[in-house]
Amino acid sequence: MTRATLDKDPAEVAAMFDEVAARYDLTNTVLSLGQDRGWRRAVGQALALQPGERVLDLAAGTATSSAELARGGARVVGCDFSLGMLAVGQRAQHAGVDLVAGDALSLPFADASFDAVTISFGLRNVQDTDRALAELLRVTRPGGRLVVCEFSSPTWRPFRTAYLEYLMRALPAVARRVSSDPAAYVYLAESIRAWPDQAGLAGHLTATGWERVAWRDLTGGIVALHRGWRPA
Repeated sequence: MTRATLDKDPAEVAAMFDEVAARYDLTNTVLSLGQDRGWRRAVGQALALQPGERVLDLAAGTATSSAELARGGARVVGCDFSLGMLAVGQRAQHAGVDLVAGDALSLPFADASFDAVTISFGLRNVQDTDRALAELLRVTRPGGRLVVCEFSSPTWRPFRTAYLEYLMRALPAVARRVSSDPAAYVYLAESIRAWPDQAGLAGHLTATGWERVAWRDLTGGIVALHRGWRPA
């Protein structure tokens, strides 16, 4: 079993996701109690993609999120650095989705290549958050938009306490029953706990050049959608 550390060495993180790829989507649905489907729909609604627009889905994994975005006629490029995850996505043959191997810290795309960019549950796993956000800004056309979907901090204190208990105790136990690599979900719990809250992540977006930054809480703040625009 492979387990990454909070140093987020790219080779370790990629190897960890390679190992969980086969049962990744099932495990996510179980651990989120089915909420993952609603979170994906919320990303699509926030992006408000028009037919023919080109969108980058970074940290696309098995391309389940990319397929959701393609349903409205957008041209979706799913990018991930885990070849194991991309292989699972490739076998699914999602219509309207092109899959590309790439590193969030050095994206293999020209400047201003996309009308919109998004990353769901992946920004937390990169080694340099600001560098990844700057790369996303670079490949977005002037006036284009970003949506980040990421675990965050529940806003109601009693719920936040119960949620952290679930993360550190129940989540690894459930993962032992359904995941192909339960150790990876110990890292998952620790990385969520160490991640900035909603305002903290908004600060990273602003610092890297995104404008009109705002966020919306989902599921009581377990997840937050952050939006920003590249200056026109």
